[in-house]
Amino acid sequence: MNNETLNRAKELVSQMTLEEKMSQMLHHSPAIERLGIPKYCWWNEALHGVARTGDSTMFPQAIGLGATFDEELIHDIADVISTEGRAKYNEFVKHEDRDIYKGLTYWAPNINIFRDPRWGRGHETYGEDPYLTGQLGMAFVKGLQGDDPDNPKAAACAKHYAVHSGPEGDRHHFDAKVSDQDLYDTYLYAFKRLVKDAKVEAVMGAYNRINGEPACGSKRMLKDILRGQWGFEGHVVSDCWAIRDFHENHKVTGCEVESAALAVNNGCDLNCGCTYEKLIYAYKAGLVKEETIDEAVTRLMEIRLRLGTIPERKSKYDDIPYEVVECKEHIELALEAAKDSFVLLKNDGLLPLNKKDYKSIAVIGPNSDSRRALIGNYEGLSSEYITVLEGIRQVVGEDIRLFHAEGTHLWKDRIHVISEPKDGIAEAKIVAEHSDLVVMCLGLDASIEGEEGDEGNQFGSGDKPGLKLTGCQQELLEEIAKIGKPVVLLVLSGSALDLSWAQESNNVNAIMQCWYPGARGGRAIAEVLFGKASPGGKMPLTFYASDDDLPDFSDYSMENRTYRYFKGTPLYPFGYGLGYSKIDYLFASIDKDKGAIGDTFKLKVDVKNTGKYTQHEAVQVYVTDLEASTRVPIRSLRKVKCLELEPGETKEVEFTLFARDFAIIDEKGKCIIEPGKFKISIGGQQPDDRSKELMGRECDIFEIELTGSVTEVEY
Repeated sequence: MNNETLNRAKELVSQMTLEEKMSQMLHHSPAIERLGIPKYCWWNEALHGVARTGDSTMFPQAIGLGATFDEELIHDIADVISTEGRAKYNEFVKHEDRDIYKGLTYWAPNINIFRDPRWGRGHETYGEDPYLTGQLGMAFVKGLQGDDPDNPKAAACAKHYAVHSGPEGDRHHFDAKVSDQDLYDTYLYAFKRLVKDAKVEAVMGAYNRINGEPACGSKRMLKDILRGQWGFEGHVVSDCWAIRDFHENHKVTGCEVESAALAVNNGCDLNCGCTYEKLIYAYKAGLVKEETIDEAVTRLMEIRLRLGTIPERKSKYDDIPYEVVECKEHIELALEAAKDSFVLLKNDGLLPLNKKDYKSIAVIGPNSDSRRALIGNYEGLSSEYITVLEGIRQVVGEDIRLFHAEGTHLWKDRIHVISEPKDGIAEAKIVAEHSDLVVMCLGLDASIEGEEGDEGNQFGSGDKPGLKLTGCQQELLEEIAKIGKPVVLLVLSGSALDLSWAQESNNVNAIMQCWYPGARGGRAIAEVLFGKASPGGKMPLTFYASDDDLPDFSDYSMENRTYRYFKGTPLYPFGYGLGYSKIDYLFASIDKDKGAIGDTFKLKVDVKNTGKYTQHEAVQVYVTDLEASTRVPIRSLRKVKCLELEPGETKEVEFTLFARDFAIIDEKGKCIIEPGKFKISIGGQQPDDRSKELMGRECDIFEIELTGSVTEVEY
């Protein structure tokens, strides 16, 4: 913390009455006019653009950003988000509007691990890998907050701390039981990186319990680990009305007063909700000391001062003009991000399309002309939405006749669509029969996969029951494929689906995973389809071949989960993604094959684009401990470098592997390096058989040996 602002925060707190202090610990903090403190609402959202407060640049949903594997891109996106957020804040303050979603404390990013593809909120995350989540999460935090800690442009929040990934319907009473090995190996890693390395300003607790303790009142998670082991100096906020769950659902306290005391005493400074209205009674009952209240409110006042939300301290960002909101440069960045997020899963040579080859195209499916399929959740508004149908129309102009049919709807009846799921299949077949090519647009949207309690969520809890395409989509796809026209399948969804039928050899010609690509995502999709850009994404999560591959949803053990522990054969592996250009990895080398524990190892490789298209390529390094004394991942991503390669261009990439890159987590949660042999791979994919089969190429693999004795290193 900055000493000047910290001392001023303490001074302000010392002048408050006890009741005034407690009032500042609610997300709607009232004004204290005699001290020059205006009211402030801490609740604001910015997952993939400034949300819930009018128009802003809408970037691809977080899972799509995860698919880019690109730290620099995520940093630039977050920088744009906080710039637009500042522009809006500056104008709102001029109009004395300090209501919800109008502040500078953004409750993003969501860095939970997408451990199970059924989890409805998984598309808010960067995927299933702790390392990638940590890298992208740090980039987002640094971009959002800026490079001047004394004058942050905005405050980021790492959520939901920490063992949280469904089931959504049970989250208010669920106890996530997790071993210390999985806790540190998987669930805590990204949070630690954001706290220690990115200096995130806030951490939000989850709804559920963790090994018996409610996350927002957990002594172990908040006091022992977050503040004790990691030295976190920022503020902790509860998830919304999570503290009420302590007594109503978790039954660990008897009433609101006890719940408020438990949360505050264990370090939760800010209550999204109303339970802290009872703090005064906790104080009078001797359950909370005033010094504890002072510590919490001081942290809150300190960041408010640095942000410039208390008028006595100005911000260097006060002059950012409103005109930056959804400006041309920001829109172009969103379109580029979308193109780099699309993962080409299958292509028999049909893509990219040539307009000269087609007189008519059928665009079919429930997501073909759907704005909802563009936006994901925690979204803002846009001045323009471009669906897939509209994007294709813009790209082909009048050169090609477009036919369109919805075919079916995603799940249940909606007012604006046909009443029966199969009523549109005949029309879709007619449209396909009269076209030279079919573009199928299937998948999900955030009304089907999302957060428990979201309005309009078709499953109620937000989780998926399984991996099958919802409703009659699979039947629609198979009926259209029977017609015999070339078929491109576009999947707009935020999570893994069973696409095994489509992947089989002759059923469809090409498959592209498009996630929720943002307000103008249809334009980006169309430009990629017709070769104005090559898809650049890699899978940020495993696509399984069947529901049978999934463990019990409520089991938080990582056994047989994600690419790091899954023992079966995936449909599409983590890290996989095709492009229009051929990428060759040449002259890979490592500087030595043996070293002492603590030594560094240098990897080098030349990456060459031998194709005709500019290609976004994510170079990936994986490490496996071959002789570990405990259960370890099959392999772990340890380094990533994204390149933009022009046709014919070669770039040399160099990585340095440090001690931490060879570390494992033992049964006690300790981070150790053991002597023995390790496998290191470098390439544009994992070094597994399925990736080799799909990509038609292998990684370069090195085996090295570390000597010495077991050594504990910093987690």
